[in-house]
Amino acid sequence: MTTETGASRDTHLRADCTIDPDGRIAFALRPPAAVDFRSSRMLLRLRPKKGQPEKVVHVLDLEPADDGSLRAVLEPRPQLAEGRWDVYVLAESGDSGEPADTGGLGEPGTRRQRIRPGLRDLRVLVDGQSRDRPSPVAVRVPYATKDGYLAVRAWLRTAHAEVEGVEVTDRSMTVRARLHGATLADGATVRLRLRGGDGVVRTLEPRAAGDGRAFSFTVDYGELAAGHGTGSRVWDLSVQPRPAAGAPPVRIGRLLDDVADRKEIFVYPQAAVGGVTVRPYYTVDNDLSVEVTAVGP
Repeated sequence: MTTETGASRDTHLRADCTIDPDGRIAFALRPPAAVDFRSSRMLLRLRPKKGQPEKVVHVLDLEPADDGSLRAVLEPRPQLAEGRWDVYVLAESGDSGEPADTGGLGEPGTRRQRIRPGLRDLRVLVDGQSRDRPSPVAVRVPYATKDGYLAVRAWLRTAHAEVEGVEVTDRSMTVRARLHGATLADGATVRLRLRGGDGVVRTLEPRAAGDGRAFSFTVDYGELAAGHGTGSRVWDLSVQPRPAAGAPPVRIGRLLDDVADRKEIFVYPQAAVGGVTVRPYYTVDNDLSVEVTAVGP
C-alpha cells in the first residue's frame, strides 16, 4: 500500500474468486488503472518441492468484462494434481513483474507477476461433505498464502474418508467419517500405521452404517501408549475398504470444506496415559494422525 497526496492506492494485482459446486473457479482480476493487462493470461503453477525445478503449469485466458475486470475460469477438468498452485499473471513486455521461465508458455519478454487475493466466495464449500463424491475425489480451495498471495490448494485422490466428527476423552478418541469414491465391504478395517515404523500397523474394526459409506471407530489411547518408549511417534490413520490383497488403504482426513490448512486451526486436547501424552491432529495435508509423546522426568 502506498500513499500519494493523502490518498491510499493499492499497487498490487488482486483477483476475486468464486467457486461453484462442481469445483469451477471464476477469477476476476482488477489491475491498476495505469497498467494495461488486456493481452495477458493467468498462470497457475504447481509449487515444486524444495530444491526441485518447476514442472507443471496451467494457463488460462483472461477476457475483458463489462465492469472493467479481466475474467478467467478454471474448469473442473482437467483436474489439478494434488498440491499448492500459485497464481500469476503472464504480462507482456514492460508491465511490472518478475522475469521467469514460463516453460515455453510465454513469448520473449513475458513477465510473471504474483496476484494478491481479493474477495473469495467459498460458500459452496462450507458443507461440501454433505454430498457424496465419485472417484477420483478432486478438491480445490482458493486461499491466501502466509506471505499474502493467492493460491489454490488441490487434492486428487482415488478415494477419500472424510472426518465428520472427533470426540476426545481422557482415554480414547472416537472418529466418525464417510467414504467418498469407495464403499466398505465385509472385512473392512481401520489402520493405524506407525510412521517410520517399518510397517508396524494396528487394525480396528469399523462400525459401518447400512449405506456402506458412513463408519465410526474408537482408538484406545492405552493401546498406543503400551510399549511406547521414549521420544515421539506418529500414527497415521486410514481405512481399508476391502480386505483383498494389495487393495490400497484410503487416508482419513478432512478436505471437503473451505479450510485449506487446518493443522493450526483444529486443535484437539491431549491426554496423559501411562507415561505418555496422546493427541489427535491434522497434518499439513489435512489428514488425521495421532501423536504419542513420552512425558519427560
